[in-house]
Amino acid sequence: MDKPQNPMARVTQMLQPWQTSLEDPAKAQETVLQRFLSIYAETEYGAAHGAEDIGTVEDYREKFPVATYDDYKPLINRIMAGENELLLNEPVLGWAITRGTTKGENKFIPMTATDIEMRVSAGRAVMMYALQSKSPQVFAGVNLNLNFPSVVGKVLVGEKEIEYGYSSGIYTKFVSHKTPVRSVPSQEDIDALGGSKAWDVWKQRFDLAYEQCKDQNVTLVGGVAPTAIEFGRYLYKKYRTYPKDLWNVMVMTLGSTPGINTYRAGTLRALYGREVAIREIYGTTEGMFGQQMDEKRAWVPNYDMFFFEIETPKGIKMLHEMRSGETGSLVVSTPVLPRYKIGDLIRAYRPPYFRCIGRERWSTPFVHTWRMLKNLDFGVL
Repeated sequence: MDKPQNPMARVTQMLQPWQTSLEDPAKAQETVLQRFLSIYAETEYGAAHGAEDIGTVEDYREKFPVATYDDYKPLINRIMAGENELLLNEPVLGWAITRGTTKGENKFIPMTATDIEMRVSAGRAVMMYALQSKSPQVFAGVNLNLNFPSVVGKVLVGEKEIEYGYSSGIYTKFVSHKTPVRSVPSQEDIDALGGSKAWDVWKQRFDLAYEQCKDQNVTLVGGVAPTAIEFGRYLYKKYRTYPKDLWNVMVMTLGSTPGINTYRAGTLRALYGREVAIREIYGTTEGMFGQQMDEKRAWVPNYDMFFFEIETPKGIKMLHEMRSGETGSLVVSTPVLPRYKIGDLIRAYRPPYFRCIGRERWSTPFVHTWRMLKNLDFGVL
């Protein structure tokens, strides 16, 4: 099917699978599971767990164990050595790395063509904003790109060198290529500054963003929420101006940390403008799992793309089966990782809304409750 030329018609078309999945999450999840099982059956790991003979969710849970990154790490190391078929039914096209949230070291997640195509869903938040607010002009401006580099280095996979980089930069690169969103600076310009996380390099990235965007019509800011805050503060410190003085930003689509549209919202609006719409993205190195759908301050899962389960004190269930106020640990199946326990605590609100409240630690619920009390946020969407 040819893509429609009208940007809003194209947006409607791209959002349709997600919106359909929200009407019947159980049906959408069954479809996703069957699609993934056909992928897993072509891998050694999937064949060893009987993927070809699985017909139900119960069978899947019985035959495939819940696994953490530490469980998968030996297999991932072997893929780097060239044993692609262990977990993958397609060649490795790239590697996404974390920023060191797991025991202080990077996780390496292999990406296939199927996996990379799914990362385009990072653009759903801004597309939904444009559709609901009837604001196609958001696409007439540019996205202020404050993301991490999509290329940090290369890793030897068998006898071939494959690029690796941060997931936020990878998302942006592919969203820019596949949606009406145009990012400035380009991800390639950011990558050219190197992959270091040192403050001196971040200042170079911030200077680049300022120089390339100061005379642009910036309508969107996308990326990592703490970085967007640091950029706003850096602009004032060096240039004695705030983002709100330079641009009329319409919407910010941000991820990577809890509380983006609750206790961080005040700081973001102080820097970027009181009227800016804040839309949260729930994405990780392993995939783009959900995004804010409307003005309600919570994200909505991509039921049409990933298979979601949740571990609760009473056992495991489907994410869409959670009751309002219930909290559990997310277990997600992707084209690469079956039943992957990602390490995030998820709290359910009225369907289909969720929030990630933090990493799976004993202190997370207490910290979350304290922040709610401090900011007079009692779970109101």
